[in-house]
Amino acid sequence: MRLEDRQWAGLFLFVGATQFTIGMIIAESVDPSYSVSANYISDLGVRAGAAVFNSSVFILGATIVATSWFASRAFKDRILMVAMLLTGVGAIGVGVFTENAPYGLHAIVSFITFFFAAITAIVAFRVLRPPLSYASILLGLGSLVALGLYASKNYLGLGGGGMERMIAYPVLAWGIGFGGYLLGMSHSQGPPVAS
Repeated sequence: MRLEDRQWAGLFLFVGATQFTIGMIIAESVDPSYSVSANYISDLGVRAGAAVFNSSVFILGATIVATSWFASRAFKDRILMVAMLLTGVGAIGVGVFTENAPYGLHAIVSFITFFFAAITAIVAFRVLRPPLSYASILLGLGSLVALGLYASKNYLGLGGGGMERMIAYPVLAWGIGFGGYLLGMSHSQGPPVAS
């Protein structure tokens, strides 16, 4: 069986988002002093589970870059491709430039990842059918709102780490869902192609 471009895109995104979600849980679990509320996600990159976290986020970025290539070929949507590509490059940067990196590089690549992941989820409505297209917009907007709250240090009682997860979890859930949707789609079931 030969996979179509949209199925390759779905496979890469599904595998990347799933393995990162599992990798993050493993990295949290091997460090008993780690607090989901008090510690940031990227703290995992410099603690006991650093090898797992950093490799997992690097793989996430690489699979998102691959997804952007295949999604571009499948949908001919440059906006979606660029947003997805920037998300992937940012995630690779998070794996390379940990919190100990100089010149604020980690903060820059983290922001790029979070911001463009949310934008990607919003823009993806153009290649999805309802009701998934609506859910895609809502997950992206939810992530953007959480990013704004996080940046303004309004953690709503969740702590910095908890609010940061409110940025990450919606787009990770979106990535797994969108990846599965694309993976299971045959050419005859294709979504509308963006103009």
